[in-house]
Amino acid sequence: MTTAHWPTKNWPDGVPHEIGEYDQPLFQLLDDAARDYPNQTYTIFNDASRTFAQVKDTADRIAAFLNATGIKKGDRVAIFLPNLPHYPAIFFGILKAAAVCVTCNPLYTPAELNYQLKDAGAKVLFCMDHPQFYPTAEKAIQGTDVKSVVVCNVNSYLPWLKGFLGGLLGKIPHAERHATGHLMFDDVVSSAQPAPPATAIDPLNDLALIIYTGGTTGVPKGAALTHANFVYNLKALDVWARLDYGDGGSLEGIRRGGYHCYLGVLPWYHSFGMTCAMLSACLSGSRLICVPDPRAGDPPFTDVLKLVQKHRPTLMPAVPTIFVAFANHILLDQFDLTSLMACFSGGAPLPPEACKQFEEKTGAIIFEGYGLSETAPIATANPSFTDTRKIGSIGFPVPGTDIKILDAETSQTEMPRGEDGEVANCGPQLMQGYWNKPDETPEVFREIDGRRFFLTGDIGHVDDDGYVVITDRKKDMILVGGFNVYPREVEDILFTHPKVALAAVVGVPDAKSGEAVKAFIQLKPGETCTEAEIREFCKSNMAGYKRPKNIAFRDSIPVSNVGKVLRRVLRDEERRN
Repeated sequence: MTTAHWPTKNWPDGVPHEIGEYDQPLFQLLDDAARDYPNQTYTIFNDASRTFAQVKDTADRIAAFLNATGIKKGDRVAIFLPNLPHYPAIFFGILKAAAVCVTCNPLYTPAELNYQLKDAGAKVLFCMDHPQFYPTAEKAIQGTDVKSVVVCNVNSYLPWLKGFLGGLLGKIPHAERHATGHLMFDDVVSSAQPAPPATAIDPLNDLALIIYTGGTTGVPKGAALTHANFVYNLKALDVWARLDYGDGGSLEGIRRGGYHCYLGVLPWYHSFGMTCAMLSACLSGSRLICVPDPRAGDPPFTDVLKLVQKHRPTLMPAVPTIFVAFANHILLDQFDLTSLMACFSGGAPLPPEACKQFEEKTGAIIFEGYGLSETAPIATANPSFTDTRKIGSIGFPVPGTDIKILDAETSQTEMPRGEDGEVANCGPQLMQGYWNKPDETPEVFREIDGRRFFLTGDIGHVDDDGYVVITDRKKDMILVGGFNVYPREVEDILFTHPKVALAAVVGVPDAKSGEAVKAFIQLKPGETCTEAEIREFCKSNMAGYKRPKNIAFRDSIPVSNVGKVLRRVLRDEERRN
């Protein structure tokens, strides 16, 4: 597919408008890295590391194991793990077996995991040997097609002495018991040969993953994504990043063979963390720091700051709540974060003030992008340098991708430049459809000029300089006395208040105006504030109909495991009260 050059004078120098050669199996990334950088470290976990050659060897053995257990091309295999060093080998092993990987949120309850396993028809489940995760998996597989459970203990991925002492002192997490027939990961790997089955893959049509999405707004749906969806997206992101290495040379792309280190602070079950950290590190032969729980430490997020100082990561994909947590951490000045060169923000709108505070305190540059699970996930990105980056926008469509703004009512008519409408995306990263949802899939696609566009559900526009601007989620818009209020706009303003760490805005019923704006505010550590202060601030900074009629201070604001503010949870709380 050839797309017209995006209409902007600020397209990044050196970045092509098209991407080719993405018609390849996704696991080829690991094979290529193991061939080119066999002894280069891939994963880092608790001071232990694994090379690309070692990860490939394990992945090949897992593929052979799955083949021996009867897994055939197209069968689904689920991963129910946090960001452990086992993850990349299991992920690539599933793909090498020609199976389809189903990634599961490790914070799921048994009922939530059971739904996903049933819906996907998973036959094998990889889970963690842990007093929380393993019992959840035991309950969740009841009534599903899961025939084999592989239990992953962290002991074999620790330095020898730490593993020995941890086992001796009982500090290594493990479940109290295992059901009969469940297998241990180490036994599976040691007993299999590194000989994956020779199964032909059609990258453009064969599924690589089913990633579940929509859980914050309703019943989760599985986005069915092909090998080529991800390979394209990785290559597009790879050519997009143009970095200043500070050595007097011109801007360059991501250097290969161990120059970079990614901070794996985002969960890999989600397409953002998977693509922009776990898989991007593999593509470039870079190191990857495994972070199972970014909130760990006292106060929260302290442990991940220690990891930054110790392992010196250069690249960090993250969501806005992570940047806010770093910038407002009371111990931040005790840590050296100067290794960070560039950070990619996505998953939720980045408040300009949060961007400014993080960059001032770390020296890194944040370039914001946009995408969805259905787009594997990147659709647009800002240029990765300050002179053409536009804070508050999501940049331009990445190479080979097109964006149209359609009328929000029917999603049929293209809107004039500058006017808000529903954002629609077209490109090689688009999912095939929703797994087992033949009725819902056609509802999210439109054919325009012979091309297939995905309706994102987001409201936005293209500004005069060609930058795409997201106004808000279509479903989150608040109607106050006939005026449209977009929560993101109000939240961005609240973020500029010097005492506010996090803000969330929702619409609540109002007898006079139909709906009213309610703001939930989490203050920075050690700060105190009154409703009167916030109201006076809003009076000076926003139109009357946008000002919160109701203000609530919260110790914490609910966020998903990916870091998105859960406005739906707040709305549901309001309805119950």
